[in-house]
Amino acid sequence: MSDAILSMARQITLVQPSRLEIGAGAVSRLAEWAESYNRIFVVAMAPTVGFVDRIGLKGAVETFTDIPPEPDLPAVEAVLAAARAFKPDLVIGLGGGSVMDVAKLVAVLWDSEQSILDVVGPNKVLGRRTALAQVPTTSGTGSEAGIRSLVTNPETLAKLAIESRHMLADIAVLDPELTYSVPAAVTAATGIDALAHCVEAFTNIKSHPLIDGYATLGIELVGKYLARAVANCSDTEARAGMMLASYYGGVCLGPVNTAGGHALAYPLGTRLKLPHGLANAIIFPHVLAFNASARPEKTAAVLTALGLPAHADERIVLAGAQDYCSALGVNMSLKSHGADEADLPLWAAEAFAIKRLIDNNPRPLAEADILAIYQSAF
Repeated sequence: MSDAILSMARQITLVQPSRLEIGAGAVSRLAEWAESYNRIFVVAMAPTVGFVDRIGLKGAVETFTDIPPEPDLPAVEAVLAAARAFKPDLVIGLGGGSVMDVAKLVAVLWDSEQSILDVVGPNKVLGRRTALAQVPTTSGTGSEAGIRSLVTNPETLAKLAIESRHMLADIAVLDPELTYSVPAAVTAATGIDALAHCVEAFTNIKSHPLIDGYATLGIELVGKYLARAVANCSDTEARAGMMLASYYGGVCLGPVNTAGGHALAYPLGTRLKLPHGLANAIIFPHVLAFNASARPEKTAAVLTALGLPAHADERIVLAGAQDYCSALGVNMSLKSHGADEADLPLWAAEAFAIKRLIDNNPRPLAEADILAIYQSAF
């Protein structure tokens, strides 16, 4: 039986937000949807807090903005404490992936006896009692589409993954006008993160024809629109295209998830404190090239969508993908971001331990392979 038939026959579950609003000015529709809610708790960040007034919410509104780029357990506990004092009947995530991940946890835990550690892993959440709206203001994580949340354990610096259908948004709003203020460098890095979600799902050992469709659409949108969005922050069509690419990437994560690329990126976030999108952008060309021999046809499709020569040679794939990322303005050197070469073996061990992602990789990744990739990126 061929791999394609086995893939088609494998059971998967695909869930998406009950309602999706997309287009320029779409955020204006959220107030009407939220009219029946009296106490609204908005999880935001300093650059996005101004959008709260733009939504035009009625009733009592409390906004919490003290969210670090890589939320850890104490940071999330602080948000939960604020939500418990306020007692919301609607939670809104207004920001990037970290903000939306925290909003998911607030929606399911503020009125629960469960702690964050109680719900780490799949399907541990007992039930959601509060409505949830997600409004992304960047185009990268696709967190608005998904049912996962990541929190850093400050003692081990490990990423704790919580997964539950109870964390699925009731409504997601993709308004490209909310991304106009995202700087070019952040647009580039988060855009490559969206690309990585789609590519890692597309080439994953758990890939599925249904998810391949979403992944392919996302990859093509990145190829068409990312450079435009970086060049012109107010190119509404390009910004909308990248929001949709990010959403498709989020859809891919539910049934399939990411693979080696994200496992290698996580230590760069926890150890170097790099933003999630930048960490993935630095790693993306290396893992794409490493996996080329295991997924030659799919790698060729990715390269073609990005306007690069289709090739199966690992060195040529790496050079082309690095040039693509560099042309967008991403600094691809770990050394220039403050990395110490002596730390790379520790990071390789940490990445190798993230088996939930490493085991998804289409080509087996040994700890020595991971170290070699870090050294190449150094």
